[in-house]
Amino acid sequence: MNLRRYLVRRVLLMVPTFLGITALTFAIAHFAPGDPLHLDSDLAAAVSTPELDAKPLVIVQYGRWLSNLARFDFGRSLVDHRQVSEKLVDALPKTLLLASLALLLAWALAVPSGVYLATARGARRGASILSAGLALASALPSFWVAVLLLLAFANPRALDWFPYQGLSSRWHVVLPVLCLTYPMLALAARQVRAAMQASLAQQYVTAARARGISERRVVWHHAFRNALLPLITVLGLQLPHLISGSVVVERVFGIAGMGSLAIDSVVSRDYPVVMAIATLTALVTMFAMFLVDLAALMVDPRLRGSEAVQ
Repeated sequence: MNLRRYLVRRVLLMVPTFLGITALTFAIAHFAPGDPLHLDSDLAAAVSTPELDAKPLVIVQYGRWLSNLARFDFGRSLVDHRQVSEKLVDALPKTLLLASLALLLAWALAVPSGVYLATARGARRGASILSAGLALASALPSFWVAVLLLLAFANPRALDWFPYQGLSSRWHVVLPVLCLTYPMLALAARQVRAAMQASLAQQYVTAARARGISERRVVWHHAFRNALLPLITVLGLQLPHLISGSVVVERVFGIAGMGSLAIDSVVSRDYPVVMAIATLTALVTMFAMFLVDLAALMVDPRLRGSEAVQ
């Protein structure tokens, strides 16, 4: 019963958090200097309505926006007068595809890499090279790597292996996924190494080795199992990237995803689109944090009896 109350309380706390995020974003967007309707007189005439011309108080506009949101209506874009939901449907699948592949690839490589670095004893050359490679990857800017990849592998004068722009085939996916993968891989591998080193230093690991349990079982069954909690937290923090996208990578590779849509909407003061993206990002972030809490309770039984779930 305590666990159920805790989960219900966590869900209810999302409501004021969501209202705070969206209200702050709404206020910043509307109080920011500039007016999209001044950019094009034809556009201003097309979207002009008595309600818009009257310019009600921001709190009233926010209330109307919440009312429309309850009906899953994000409104129309102030730039091209399209339904915001249509623009999201066009952009979201591209970002989801790239980010999901990058996340899966990053963690598929990060877990064995981090475990290897944590268990490497002595001055192993492989561990030193891998550690240096991860440190270098964490320092490389994405836009620089993206440009280099295009020059090297999408250039008729070099290796013309992959398409240059867009996302119309599986070959278009390779280079942008690589650009999205290596920063997450560098971070995740270091977190796995740190968590495993802390876990391997515990007394229960020493006791398991003293009982003659094989090193492989000690590492993966005892140590790694108890190192999952911090790793779940890191993974949860990376989940919002599934819809927020990467502005740099999408711009360089000419992909019309959520990152490109977000920056275009901010620059053009397209408030309905900005609010829709902020809303989706907030919901995914809160849901990811809820999943992290739930996974932590499942992984570590000690948390179920702690004061946090009372």
